[in-house]
Amino acid sequence: MSSRFLAPVVLPSDPACSLLRDAVVDVDDTGRITHVGPESAAPEFAGDVTRLGGILLPGLVNTHAHSPMTLLRGMGGDLPLLRWLNEIIWPAEAKLRPENVRTGMLLGSVEMLRHGVTTSAEMYFEGEQLVDAVLTTGGRVLVAPPVMELPGMDWRTSLAAIDRWIDADGLRFGPGERIELGYGPHSAYMLNPEGLRATAESAAARGALVQIHVAEAAAEDLAQRKEHGSVPKLLDSLGMLNGRTLAAHAIHLSDEDIALFAARGTGMAHCPGSNAKLASGIARIKELREAGVAVGLGTDGPASNDDIDLWEELQLTPMLARLATGDSTVLTAADAFLMATRGGAEALGRNDIGVLEPGRWADLVHVDLDDPAFAAGLDVPDEQLLSNLVWAAGSRRVRDVWVAGEQVVADAEPTRVDRAKIQADVAETAARLRA
Repeated sequence: MSSRFLAPVVLPSDPACSLLRDAVVDVDDTGRITHVGPESAAPEFAGDVTRLGGILLPGLVNTHAHSPMTLLRGMGGDLPLLRWLNEIIWPAEAKLRPENVRTGMLLGSVEMLRHGVTTSAEMYFEGEQLVDAVLTTGGRVLVAPPVMELPGMDWRTSLAAIDRWIDADGLRFGPGERIELGYGPHSAYMLNPEGLRATAESAAARGALVQIHVAEAAAEDLAQRKEHGSVPKLLDSLGMLNGRTLAAHAIHLSDEDIALFAARGTGMAHCPGSNAKLASGIARIKELREAGVAVGLGTDGPASNDDIDLWEELQLTPMLARLATGDSTVLTAADAFLMATRGGAEALGRNDIGVLEPGRWADLVHVDLDDPAFAAGLDVPDEQLLSNLVWAAGSRRVRDVWVAGEQVVADAEPTRVDRAKIQADVAETAARLRA
């Protein structure tokens, strides 16, 4: 049935980052929002009413993750990116069975939901296992099975499999359209130009999102940059920037690259925690935003971050941008909050998530105030309350989460799955990988 949520504060994530006091969010029986606004001006309502204390906000959008890597958390954590991949991660992943990927994704999905992250864009193997795991937890996911060249992997076979899957099931499916399928060409250094072009053509023909690592580390893509000038120029020459494209990391960009992203409407997934841990660099967020590039936030994988709590990225993004520019005003708390919600949806090319407004899915997060961060209460200026949420509280007080109007976290625990059992399954799998 339809539902009405009432809260002392609602953060709809509109472009002005407004705070609505004593407001309501109405949801229809399909799980979409029908009304958002002050309670005093709300229409008559005959459905189920839930009165909440604290703050109600849209589910956060994680624009780049490899969440099944919860199985590999902590492995090789002090190595640089390329050594970490070649010496630790890829050999460990070669031991994974399909059911292991499902187990890792179950834990990753639960971890994100408990932090108020309702949507994640995932690039990982065994896409069917990712889909099954997220449908089990009740989250929302954009799945991009990888297309790459590794021993035992043929990119043509991988690409054809994604084509068949989308042609059979469609781009979006599941209750509340929780699943979206797309393409995951790993990078320009892990897939040759022929494979990149073919992937771009398949995605364009289906209106699908392409997720790809771009200019993450200074030591990667050297041959591609030498021949083509930059990775974005190479991708553009192959048609990959003509459709829906999400460039993950995108740290080492020139002014020309940034202008190219803006001209083509390419989205960017900013992963400051992983970038810092792997010493990959600090992305040029100020210049990207000024150029009009849609920038969302991503955690990257839980083996390189090492958690998937997007609130930490929400704090690190303005901190690192301020350090990089020497300007403490370059990104505000409001800017960071919008990047984690509205901006993430825009970067993914989605207009149905990330914002509380009529027509979008009712992906909702309830934050309570029982925390020192909110000791001053709600009766403070809007800017101060938002600052306390972003800078001080983070994910600590996320208590309840709904996806498409269905409650999937209640009192900080998942409603659909047994977290303790999932953690035990991950421990058992991780022990086998170490053996």
